[in-house]
Amino acid sequence: MALRLLVALAPSLIITHSLAAPPSRAAPVAALDSDPIIHASAAGSRDLPDLRRALSDDSTSAPDIFRSKVSSLVANGVADLFQGLPNGQDVQALVGLRDSQVAKLPIQVINLPPYANWTHRGWNVRFHGNVLKQPELGRHQLDDLTNTLLIDTKIQDLPPSQAEQARNVTSQIFVIQQGGANVSFELETGAGGAVTPDERSHTIRFPYSTTTQGDFDAFVPIVSNSLRPGNVSNEIQRLGVYINGAQTGNATAYLVPPHGLTVLSDIDDILRITKIYRPEEGLLNTIARPYIPWMNMPEIFANWSTSLPNTHFHYLTTTPEQITRPYMQFIYSNYPGGSFDTRPLNFSDMSATLSIRKFLLAKIFETFPQRKFILVADTTNSDVLRAYPSLAHDYPRQVQCIFIRNTTATDPANKFPYDTSGFEGLDDNKYLFFNVPVTSPVRFGHGVRLLTSAQDDLKGLDVLRGQCNNRTVQQSVTFGLQGLPLGINFGGGKNTTGN
Repeated sequence: MALRLLVALAPSLIITHSLAAPPSRAAPVAALDSDPIIHASAAGSRDLPDLRRALSDDSTSAPDIFRSKVSSLVANGVADLFQGLPNGQDVQALVGLRDSQVAKLPIQVINLPPYANWTHRGWNVRFHGNVLKQPELGRHQLDDLTNTLLIDTKIQDLPPSQAEQARNVTSQIFVIQQGGANVSFELETGAGGAVTPDERSHTIRFPYSTTTQGDFDAFVPIVSNSLRPGNVSNEIQRLGVYINGAQTGNATAYLVPPHGLTVLSDIDDILRITKIYRPEEGLLNTIARPYIPWMNMPEIFANWSTSLPNTHFHYLTTTPEQITRPYMQFIYSNYPGGSFDTRPLNFSDMSATLSIRKFLLAKIFETFPQRKFILVADTTNSDVLRAYPSLAHDYPRQVQCIFIRNTTATDPANKFPYDTSGFEGLDDNKYLFFNVPVTSPVRFGHGVRLLTSAQDDLKGLDVLRGQCNNRTVQQSVTFGLQGLPLGINFGGGKNTTGN
């Protein structure tokens, strides 16, 4: 029997709490010292007229509102292509829907694949996601809205398959979140993959209503009768999480024991080709074009999943929740299954974007204080380059390895500077700025190039025993700002080469 997620709206009760545990809740993990501030949506009423003007102006291919926000983010070292998206109220006004019309729309749920931890009280699942309604938009409306997201391109110029994908992604962006929604879960054991306990099912009622932006996020204890205790086995168990009463939202929960190894990875420009350092390309690669793995990272992850015993995979991206579905579909088609984190809709401006990754990283580290982590990302994310070494300083026994793709070295089009000052003082055996992952036929455009064995940067590293630095790979870590024009780097570090 499948897990069912029953959703019922409670208009009379709207709770606007943060994603952190409310004071009255007995959280299964220690509360963080400080939680990020939840900001109001950056796309308020001041942005709505700009969108309307853009939609009424056929000559507008990239509204100044989105172009200026992207340019500001690039200038501040934050490669985030989706700032200033309209909130639910703005979307409702933009498409001209009355409250009575919205009430008739079916409920949908973004149900992010959760992780669960083991405590003396049993298994606790971190249910998190978003409750929303999706307006029924005509093709002309979708085309106009898509054009507000693209830069120097119109949907009319795209190949038919890309135009159709762009409409689909746009329809997922312009949604109406449902605050004050009550959510309950019917869980099924015996889901596929990893270790599957005896098939049982039971219903869990989420203890809090959704935020004003439709988000829900909390650890909830579950009945553990048919599950293996986390203190007697290091195997990952899975639970089916399905939805009833909503159109979408099936997921898998990963029950992660206290001890073991977790691979925690960013997605854009490390697991897939995004090119967020070129905003016009990044938007096309996210909205319209098929998602393509970067080089042979699927081979690396597949090798880790088979060679590292009982490995848990967790994927963390600060892409907004609205675009979660294509990301999850891509990951589970190319990489090992695992739990998922995205940027909640409440985190909607630049300062919140900078804080959310640190918040989510600290949450999983403090949820599993005895597990070790392999951290994977690339140099185009300035928040990663701050957060990862900070974790290594703050949780030195938990960080096993840090692998950072040197995007500047692998794509000449990347002019995005990056700051390595956070790595100063760390053992250089703990991290590697790599160029390419592994030797194999790799597709470049319409051709195939075979990389040489000297470029096997990640292949063969014994990460289980802490071998993280491939001494044959030349690195340039100056512990300062790097990748500036004319090859200028700042900092007191120096180039390091292998033996």
